Amino acid sequence: MDLESKNQAGPSVKKTVFSGVQPSGILHLGNYLGALAQWVEMQSKYHCIFCVVDYHAITVKQKPEELSRRILDVVKIYLASGINPEKAVIFRQSDVKAHVELAWILNCAAARMADLNKMTQFKEKGANKESVSVGLFDYPVLMAADILLYNTDLVPVGEDQVQHVELTRTLASRFNRDYGQVFKIPAVAVRKQGARIMGLDDPTKKMSKSASSPANYIALTDTPEAAAKKIKRAVTDSGKEIKFDQNKKPAIANLLTIYSLLSGLSFKELEEKYRGQGPAYAGASAGKYGEFKNDLAEEVRKFLVEFQIKYRGFTDDEVREILQDGADRVRPIAQETLNKVKNKLGIN
Repeated sequence: MDLESKNQAGPSVKKTVFSGVQPSGILHLGNYLGALAQWVEMQSKYHCIFCVVDYHAITVKQKPEELSRRILDVVKIYLASGINPEKAVIFRQSDVKAHVELAWILNCAAARMADLNKMTQFKEKGANKESVSVGLFDYPVLMAADILLYNTDLVPVGEDQVQHVELTRTLASRFNRDYGQVFKIPAVAVRKQGARIMGLDDPTKKMSKSASSPANYIALTDTPEAAAKKIKRAVTDSGKEIKFDQNKKPAIANLLTIYSLLSGLSFKELEEKYRGQGPAYAGASAGKYGEFKNDLAEEVRKFLVEFQIKYRGFTDDEVREILQDGADRVRPIAQETLNKVKNKLGIN
């Protein structure tokens, strides 16, 4: 779908993109390849709004000092990834009160218990827990409010969040039907390659910042040497052929995806490069995929060296200024949408 539309009066009008990341847990290579790298590509073509969704983070208990620290760190990761605050807006969710106000209105005027009972993310996160917050159950409605406040055209997310964007579309359509046209119906954008980077220790489960074992993921703050070791120890498949086949060789397919996205080489080029590779050569990591994994480990190491130099180059004060400026830029847009909603409900 072509998301660039032209105003009949002349110049093209940039469509709006909205997305965000929670400042909880550890941001990892899967977050970068599946989301942040896509955001960087979008910021020149679209009007991009990127949020640090701290209200979403508190759906589970957080240590206040750690949460404050992670909010700043997430922004530094945005910046180190290549997001430019002169091209895109970066702000903190809690700095714009309209988010929680619209979420409550959607809870009352559009959302249904049946909608939220279908959310698979809640079923996974709340499984086998004696005490789960109402916020964890309801956070898809807050996510809908985040998106709808800014007349969003496109929401870039990972595959695990597609269901929540679909809920956003449902709530927007339902409100528009019952109270009159206010909300734009957003489309979802899932990156074709890298949308779901899998765990290094289990290629059947997604790389996750909440994984119990650090062997699952490569944190963006891992030392380059530690990250390289994780790649060399990553699970592989039976057989000797290095070929992209998600069904028959899911572990190698996952490693090929990481390699391709970091190096810019296609799957075909990588398959040809390692065609006919036999047992590991002397000095390579143990196993038949030694040379391939050693080369990938070096790609990851080089990426993290460059990334972390940029990451450490931003001060806390610079980040706070960027967040304040971003909130000042988006607050009028959010308030205008909220005022329209209140007018439709007769409570403004």
